[in-house]
Amino acid sequence: MSWGEIECVQQANALLGEGPTWSSAEDVLYWVDIKRPAIFRWDPMRGQTGLWPMPRPVGFASPTQSGGMVFGDTEGLGFLDLQTGEVTRIGDPENHLPQNRFNDGKVDRSGRVWAGTMNEKGPEPTGSLYRLDPDGSINQTATGFVCSNGLGWSPDNRTMYFTDSMVRTIWSYEFDLATGTLGERRVFATLAATDGFPDGLTVDSEGFVWSAVWDGWRILRYAPDGTIERTIRMPVQRPSSCMFGGLDLKTLYITSACVELGWNALKNGPLAGSLFALSTDVAGLPEVPFGG
Repeated sequence: MSWGEIECVQQANALLGEGPTWSSAEDVLYWVDIKRPAIFRWDPMRGQTGLWPMPRPVGFASPTQSGGMVFGDTEGLGFLDLQTGEVTRIGDPENHLPQNRFNDGKVDRSGRVWAGTMNEKGPEPTGSLYRLDPDGSINQTATGFVCSNGLGWSPDNRTMYFTDSMVRTIWSYEFDLATGTLGERRVFATLAATDGFPDGLTVDSEGFVWSAVWDGWRILRYAPDGTIERTIRMPVQRPSSCMFGGLDLKTLYITSACVELGWNALKNGPLAGSLFALSTDVAGLPEVPFGG
């Protein structure tokens, strides 16, 4: 298996770039800047073709089957109309937890949104994982997380991966696609205290898990048994998430952050906050729009 070189495709200067998701319907990549709240649309042929400032720190945004976006922020879940910029609220399951906000989110292959919350004020395990069904109902599926993060599913839909960055752990859950329920949880992978924090992830068509390592200058490719198969060095300290895209789904797009980096870190990684691309010989799995 061969790999191309890491390419910076957009010097976006994002404070906290996150949440890349590929739209096969449009052949574009959507991603967010959490801290300077905005949703971006990146076209590999034309560059940036859309920018939507958001009212609150936004953790993720995914296309819907009707053509808009579903997102999560500090006030819960909502829809964005890409034509008008209008925001419509779906609901906030944590309005009793003002210190929490939604972080990463993904759509499963039945068109449901899975999104986790985190405590922005401190390392308290007040975060939970929620499922947003196409009928608009919001269901809490697990709780007790510090920083809900990277989500993805195995090619056979029998395993869901979910990350708690602050405990440096990627979990794997038994998953029932038909009912959208979680089964037994086990540890898939952990990082040592000196190795950085597992952040956003994606799963390729061979069932391998790609995880961005915050404060780790790298992307890790895990085999389905949790062993590290490959390390991809990054030119930035804080790669934050990754997603396959391109017409053949063989381009790995990688977001990054420059938030709270000191002068030395920025000197050594001046492209912090940029969007990167890596050509691979393995394809990703197509994303599904939210069914609501």
